[in-house]
Amino acid sequence: MAKSRKEKKIFILDTSVILFEHNSILNFDEHDIGIPITVLEELDNFKKGNDAKNFEAREFIRLIDKLAKDQLLHKWNPLNGKSKGNFKVLMETGSNGTLDANKVFNEHKADHRILNSALLLQKEQKDRPVILVTKDINLRLKAKSLGLTAEDYTTGKVQNLNSLYSGKTVIDNVDPDVIDLLYEKGYCPPEDLLGDATLTKNHYYILRSGKKSILAFYNSANGMVEHVEKRSVYGIKPRNAEQAFAMHAVTKPSVKLVTMQGVAGTGKTLIALAAALEQKRDFKQIYLARPIVPLSNKDIGYLPGDIKSKLNPYMEPLWDNLKFIQNQYSENDKEYSKITEMVTNEKLVITPLAYIRGRSLSNICFIVDEAQNLTPHEVKTIITRAGENTKIIFTGDIFQIDTPYLDSQSNGLSYLIDRIKDHELYAHITLEKGERSELANLANDLL
Repeated sequence: MAKSRKEKKIFILDTSVILFEHNSILNFDEHDIGIPITVLEELDNFKKGNDAKNFEAREFIRLIDKLAKDQLLHKWNPLNGKSKGNFKVLMETGSNGTLDANKVFNEHKADHRILNSALLLQKEQKDRPVILVTKDINLRLKAKSLGLTAEDYTTGKVQNLNSLYSGKTVIDNVDPDVIDLLYEKGYCPPEDLLGDATLTKNHYYILRSGKKSILAFYNSANGMVEHVEKRSVYGIKPRNAEQAFAMHAVTKPSVKLVTMQGVAGTGKTLIALAAALEQKRDFKQIYLARPIVPLSNKDIGYLPGDIKSKLNPYMEPLWDNLKFIQNQYSENDKEYSKITEMVTNEKLVITPLAYIRGRSLSNICFIVDEAQNLTPHEVKTIITRAGENTKIIFTGDIFQIDTPYLDSQSNGLSYLIDRIKDHELYAHITLEKGERSELANLANDLL
């Protein structure tokens, strides 16, 4: 006899899941949720601060308090909505005939207390699947070694990176007359090129016909396919088609949100900064920011000096790009001195991303470097700060993650590219060819 309803499971949430998304407790359909008491203890340590994880901790605590009302948390309480399951706080124990993770791994730590809570519930609920949900890979391995099913939190995760939007299409065997028309007039109707095919808004094309080729862009604002010229911006000349597309996207006034994805050395940050400088008259300020990701799992407090000295190692790559642009000109050139003047007058600001939070970004060109180290919620928070006449550019390499609970599928940059494609305000380009040096390309290809 077939089951009349779906089998109800019990999911146990680790701290890492809650810090990733505070309302994750509501994303498990009709299944029940267990929250180890140790998780609440850890959240208490995270509730103070201005980082995204601090916000998530505070919001989760408020959510649980709202859901609990006047009920006791050690018993099952209903989640919001008839279609939702129940939740309760789990106590930690290694007795009652269960394995003790502290003894197994010979170390008393929070992760092991969470495992003990899950193991006890598994013993009590023998007729139901008990699953630990955590973004900590090592904790998942420890759980499985103790006979406990463990999964990653997959909500908001890009399922197939191979199909992730690239922003461009190569079309061979194009009618040479269409290419000639694009060169002559600068535009052509899309049906001349692709017939009745549906076009993605603000999409880029490499059109080929024998030895002829041309770069093109589908302008969703006027419904035309337009010629994209390879032109220099602030002394930086595009070295390949993708770089030309990236420069075009950043300098296009109708495009307010741009993402650039590519491996190290493809020129993402350099192009974004050069294109922003090209438009300096259109914005009050240019901000270039990046998230601070501590090295070797040590906070910046371990570094010597004042706050400026502590942050300099993280900001130095951004200054390197600015110096490279500036060195395209001689010291006597107007453009050279203009960059120095912009930095002095704070028209161009290079700063940690944390210093931007809470601000309203109006009349600003805002470049976010290393965006793959942001969560989807952090990316959303940044975009929602955009005011009038603001352009936001995210750059990063989704395969170079420096934070422990993000990966190539769950980071904010991948999430943004996957969710917002085909919008009239958005353009994306994936840069594939490294242009830093032959040695850098060798490392990307072989190592």
